[in-house]
Amino acid sequence: MSSLDLLGISKSFGATEVLKNIDIHVSEGEFIALVGPSGCGKSTLLRLISGLDEPTSGDVVLGQHVVNDLTPRERNVAMVFQSYALYPHMNVAENIGFNLRISGVPKAEINQRVADTAAILDLTELLTRKPSQLSGGQRQRVAMGRALVRNPSLFLFDEPLSNLDAKLRVQMREEIKRLHAKVRTTSIYVTHDQIEAMTLADRIVILNEGIIQQVGTPKELYTKPANPFVAGFIGSPSMNLLEGKLTQSGDTIQIELDGGVTLPCPQTAPQSASGRVIIGMRPEHLHLGEAAAGAINITGRLDHVEPTGAQNHLKVKFGKNTITATDNTLQDLASNAEVTLSLPTDKLHIFAN
Repeated sequence: MSSLDLLGISKSFGATEVLKNIDIHVSEGEFIALVGPSGCGKSTLLRLISGLDEPTSGDVVLGQHVVNDLTPRERNVAMVFQSYALYPHMNVAENIGFNLRISGVPKAEINQRVADTAAILDLTELLTRKPSQLSGGQRQRVAMGRALVRNPSLFLFDEPLSNLDAKLRVQMREEIKRLHAKVRTTSIYVTHDQIEAMTLADRIVILNEGIIQQVGTPKELYTKPANPFVAGFIGSPSMNLLEGKLTQSGDTIQIELDGGVTLPCPQTAPQSASGRVIIGMRPEHLHLGEAAAGAINITGRLDHVEPTGAQNHLKVKFGKNTITATDNTLQDLASNAEVTLSLPTDKLHIFAN
């Protein structure tokens, strides 16, 4: 396995700049997720790392070597795609060992490496089956095995779970996490699903419009988002983001939201946040009922309830704003009922606008 450094990577297609001055360091054995909305450049970045495309400027460094001019095979990287791309006329063992066979690896070595890979992925009992006899999750494991058998320096995953149903995606997340714990190959995982990124990655790179918004551990991105984009992207349901301004009366600073509602400003407000601001409140930090002194209390009207089983998502209107709160008590609340939500002041996020 190798470390990976992306140094000043930019990519343009004609006049359209897709990636802008990307700098990332990935340590040996680290699992990094690239996330962001469609069109943010994450799949393009993966193609540049793999050698399927060339950067307009900047360097891709594997280990200690700049690999801009090397082919994917010469870089010794392995990719797992959305599509399984298995050969239907070959059985599992033949699919896993195909790249080794065309590379001229001796048959005995191929058989051993296929057997070892199958054991890691719990495919030993399926080696004689054809792809048509496998479930979606089993096919994805075969695709992973075809990449793993090569002993690559770098694993690249391009939204490998997007074609699976919700239950199977959860199962395959566990499979991928177990696989990485066993082999510790440096891995880059592209997804638009922030839940996949949070559950799998050691660190997450959040991209938007070809620019890195923040790099950090899942906990860092959740607790200390760098800007409103990251704050709204990480977390489910997403963070409530409301616009307003800071006002001061004597020694008291308050947040006046658009629509006339005023909230106390916590002492944790950044000094750079003056004038127009965006405040963030995570739905899971908003609780029904007034809290002890020092908390922020918001009173509004219940617009509607979205039951999800373990909890209800409450849509509450106050002033000109509508926010989401989660309710784990599963109370029966009438539509348009007056409700009060409390938020600990240390859970309020304030961003300069």
